[in-house]
Formats: sequence, structure tokens, C-alpha cells
Amino acid sequence: MSSKILANWVAQYTEEMYKWALYKTSSVEVAEDLVQDTFMAVSEKFSTFKGESSPKTWLFSILNHKIIDHYRKKVNQPVRIETQVLAGIFNDNEGWKPEKQPREWHSEEVHLLDDEVFKAVLKKCLEALPEKWNLSMKMKYLKEKSGEEIWQELGITASNFWQMIHKEILKLRDGIETNWFQN
Repeated sequence: MSSKILANWVAQYTEEMYKWALYKTSSVEVAEDLVQDTFMAVSEKFSTFKGESSPKTWLFSILNHKIIDHYRKKVNQPVRIETQVLAGIFNDNEGWKPEKQPREWHSEEVHLLDDEVFKAVLKKCLEALPEKWNLSMKMKYLKEKSGEEIWQELGITASNFWQMIHKEILKLRDGIETNWFQN
């Protein structure tokens, strides 16, 4: 009987669960894996389902835990600091290389965040950052979380967080200047 019920749940909830996992991860492959992992866990724990909540609630609860575990694994992976990024920006005297020195971006006529092409370049540059850097930038500048909230959530020290932010900004600025202002 449980295999019929499980097959019914797979048919009934897979698409909705996939959409939720895709929304949370922005990755087709990861979303597919998370939904599959959820149903694997459900098949192993089916006997523990007591019916105190709807099947959908139970399935999404398990899926949400799988999503959280996915990000915990990613965040806890060590970040390799790319020294070549800094070497490409600074000279041996720790000063700016003349061609990499920041330029003024502001213009009274153009609002960059209203420009769809610029937003696509910015997204591409953000996606090029290591996962932990990308997460911290999104939390700080898009979700407007405080530094303390971010470093606690990512499980890093305050000084590590601020070093990451500094290096992220340098890498983003370089990517944007290369992919936007020089084209």
C-alpha cells in the first residue's frame, strides 16, 4: 500500500517541489537532485508519517531541510582566495595598477540598475564569484542583512567576512569594468 501512496505523491507533488527547489537554488541540476533526495528520504521514513499534517506539508518540510543542508555544505567548504585576482589589480608596492584603478561610474543621464544589459553583466559577474562570496554579497547588498547576521549564518569570523567583502567588491568592479565599460 505504501508504494502506491508514494507513487501518487511523486505524481502529485514533484512539479511543485521542483519549482520550489529551483527557486531556492537557481540550479536545475541541484533542484532535481534535492527533489529526488526528498523522495528517497520519504520512502525510507514513510512509516513515520502519522498524517498529523498533509502529505504536501510533510514533503515540503523534508525538501526545505534538504535545501538548508545543501547550502550548509556549500558554505562550510573552505574558500580558496584567488591571489591572482589581487595580483591582477595591485602592483608589487600594493598600489593600484594604472589600468585597474577605479574609474568614476556615475552619470546623470544613465541609471545603471535600470539598464537590462548592465543588470545581465552584473549577474554574470556575481555568478563568477566563489559560492560563499556570492552568498555574502547577496545577503549584504540585496537582502540588506547586517554583517553580524551574515558572518553568523555563514559560520565565519567578522574579519574573514570583511576581507571577503573587500575582495568581492574588487573582483566585481574589475568584472563590470571589463564586461561593461570596455564594451
